[in-house]
Amino acid sequence: MAEKRMLSKKVLDTDAFLDMPLSAQALYFHLVINADDEGFVGNPKRIRDYIGADESDLDLLIEKKFVLMLKSSVAVIRHWKIHNTLRRDRSHPTVFTEEKAQLILQENGAYAERVTSGCVNGNQTATACQPDDNRMATEDKIEEDRLREDKIEEVVAPANEERRPKRFRKPSTDEIVAYCSENDFKLDAHRFYDYYESNGWRVGKTPMKDWRAAIRNWVRNEQNKYSLLPPKPEIDAGKYKREDE
Repeated sequence: MAEKRMLSKKVLDTDAFLDMPLSAQALYFHLVINADDEGFVGNPKRIRDYIGADESDLDLLIEKKFVLMLKSSVAVIRHWKIHNTLRRDRSHPTVFTEEKAQLILQENGAYAERVTSGCVNGNQTATACQPDDNRMATEDKIEEDRLREDKIEEVVAPANEERRPKRFRKPSTDEIVAYCSENDFKLDAHRFYDYYESNGWRVGKTPMKDWRAAIRNWVRNEQNKYSLLPPKPEIDAGKYKREDE
């Protein structure tokens, strides 16, 4: 399981979230930190008690639909895919497979409980309810889009085959901050983003191909700028003796 988690302002910068008491907001942060790589939390009540939150705080997160509580008492962060998107080679599948089967992934990237249809009521023998075809098609399309993005993000070619060009996708400020944090780069993410946004994401006159490489060059140029400054001259104290000495 990854050791770092991201939080998106698209979720936190809303009145629905900010109107909640600070204790409920803090509980949400702890649930996000302790979730697995697909957003599932197996012990939400224990985390609530551990940080001293009130039972009403968890109820409020569920009521506001920031957290979905499943029948097995497993919680899932509803906006997990908006907060965090891990590459498949770095992500560990959740162990809560039955709980995951109860959910769908909506087009906006949020989890929702699966709506079933075709269930038989009354005295007739009920068969397993089948997921709605339209919802399944939507979920499959989102999964296909994610796979396509993964292939664009990192194209791995055999040693004897020419590497395919990658399609450039400009980063968000959150991605810039995350990359700098992972590599201990001291960089003003907003300044970097605004600079390249203003020039159409070009390096000189050439369209940018790799924003991570641009960050590394930016950091090196900043370091070189200070390393090339002339050293401060040494002061010869003998030249400034007082006349009465």
